[in-house]
Amino acid sequence: MQLRKSERKKAKIKLALQGAAGSGKTYSSLLLAQGLVNKDLSKVAIIDTENGSADLYAHLGNYNVLTLEPPYTPEKYIKAIDVCLQAEMKVIIIDSISHCWDYLIDYHASLAGNSFANWSKVMPLQKAFVNKMLQCDAHLIATMRTKQDYVLNQKDGKYIPEKVGLKAVQKDGVDYEFTIVFDLDIKHYATSSKDRTGLFMGKPEFTINAATGKKILEWCNSGTNLEEARAKIKQCKDIELLRQLYIHYKPWRELLEYDFKTQRCATIKRIIN
Repeated sequence: MQLRKSERKKAKIKLALQGAAGSGKTYSSLLLAQGLVNKDLSKVAIIDTENGSADLYAHLGNYNVLTLEPPYTPEKYIKAIDVCLQAEMKVIIIDSISHCWDYLIDYHASLAGNSFANWSKVMPLQKAFVNKMLQCDAHLIATMRTKQDYVLNQKDGKYIPEKVGLKAVQKDGVDYEFTIVFDLDIKHYATSSKDRTGLFMGKPEFTINAATGKKILEWCNSGTNLEEARAKIKQCKDIELLRQLYIHYKPWRELLEYDFKTQRCATIKRIIN
């Protein structure tokens, strides 16, 4: 056993898109994939459980499709991911992972005996599937459908029903497993409900395009040696140069915030003295 300093190396993004039917999850996934592979869609594979919806956007490029047939067991998903990895796909889109959870709910209901105790037979299957997604050596985009509902919105003095997405159809908390989670509304606008990159959190709603994927790819490829970054910050004796470093190390601000604050205070104190 040996301790080491934490370091974010070049990463493979694990991203989720959640929204109601018709919100554009499949199309948005492909646009993100375009940016992640610099428009070479031959290195993109879609694991399709949505009745051939993956083929609707063939005009975007020559991406690959792997169609899953029911029942949508976790083992099938895992095997499909392995097929994509063996084919050296750089981006794997799973559209969608909600079908897997639907299968597990039905499987749990079919088990005899104590309902609560039977979850111990179901959850290892779910965990194996989630671990496979998170640990695969490729960028991964998973879509989840949300339960639909209608709300009444007032427009021009009239109340008009509008379809909205609610809770994702998957295990509670599965969204926390992903690096980024985009929520899509029925007008195809995206917001980020979770973002460990710091690129999208708190930003206004936007439309996903290939540039969004490219932005994520740049973050993935910007792995750095944190000890080297901390050394540069500590050696900086000028406020303006420190500000430039702060801009340069934007992807790691959360990890380097203490170092920047400490050095800024020390530099200001030295200037005053």
